[in-house]
Amino acid sequence: MTGVSIIGSGITTFGKKNESIKSMLIKSCRDALIEAGRPKVDAVFVGNFASGPLANQEILGSVLTNELGLGSIPSLKVEGACASGGLAFRQAYQLVKAGEYNTVLVAGAEKMTGMDTEKITKSINLAMDNDSNEGASGLTFAGFFGVLANRYFYEYGAEKKHLAMVALKNRQYAISNPIAHFRKETSLHEIMNARTITDPLGLFDCSPISDGAAAVVLQKGENGVEILSSGQSSGSPLMQEVKNLLHISATYESAKIAYKAAGLEPKDIDVVELHDCFSMTEIVAIEELGFFEKGKGWEAVEKGLTRHGGTVPVNTSGGLLSKGHPIGATGIAQIIQIVDQLNGKACNQVENARIGLAQNLGGTGAYSTVHILRRKGA
Repeated sequence: MTGVSIIGSGITTFGKKNESIKSMLIKSCRDALIEAGRPKVDAVFVGNFASGPLANQEILGSVLTNELGLGSIPSLKVEGACASGGLAFRQAYQLVKAGEYNTVLVAGAEKMTGMDTEKITKSINLAMDNDSNEGASGLTFAGFFGVLANRYFYEYGAEKKHLAMVALKNRQYAISNPIAHFRKETSLHEIMNARTITDPLGLFDCSPISDGAAAVVLQKGENGVEILSSGQSSGSPLMQEVKNLLHISATYESAKIAYKAAGLEPKDIDVVELHDCFSMTEIVAIEELGFFEKGKGWEAVEKGLTRHGGTVPVNTSGGLLSKGHPIGATGIAQIIQIVDQLNGKACNQVENARIGLAQNLGGTGAYSTVHILRRKGA
């Protein structure tokens, strides 16, 4: 076993792009390799959810090794719904840590625009158990998290305005992020009165359909931001099987694993990137990750405790809600924001950030990864 560091990164802008998934991946990977000093790469891992139905392109690992001139090294595409990037990163980390490889290129990408909304929605819904009565009934992700939000309101007294506060915070952070999908200023009033997607979620409460790619280079040793730990867990993909709708067990368990492996507690974390596919998801996640008590996440948001100067700044990139959510790229983009924070060069920089956490969720809680990183020399 040995230490593993992130020594290079590359990321495209997120949004509606007139580029193929292949071109976006190549650009982000080349930038990551250049920043890393063009090292000899031993393997390539690519996080992607639906490049077949959405981009008419599979075999992304082989495509990359060929286009980047990396020869016959091993390559692999990793699929885990919206956690595809986090899962790819974890696989690479484990193999470098175990000594199988010295240097690994990890990328994530999704091409989601360029077709009608119905086909996109159908493709995204492949991340549910469609061989079930829930799938047959037409349940969507917005529908699931809308039900979760209403239940949370009932149990803990939160209101729609607290969802809007999450969306507003993340939009305000995204304004300063040059790669973000949405950088236009908004207001709590505009968010509260936006078009309803599914009660109580409005347009600003839902992450957008985005294109984009991101890549990092992992290497044995202590030449960059150190990866302290990696946690992964699975949960039921069926709402009817979940004992407590307000407990996303995969998030909780993956965090528990990561904290234990790093020898840390939530209070030790300086900055967080977490999976806010919907505004409600962020409130549940800050509770499952241990930053706030169960049922108190909405109060933390209301008090500004998830902003700079609070308990812990959350989604300083703008999060999925405003940075964008090109599914396969999301987990890697979260890692890059934490790396930039720990290197002191992030948008919305957190002063003296030493330890950061990235949490990537797949489906309605089918998968979760949590990674804890530490600033070089800290």
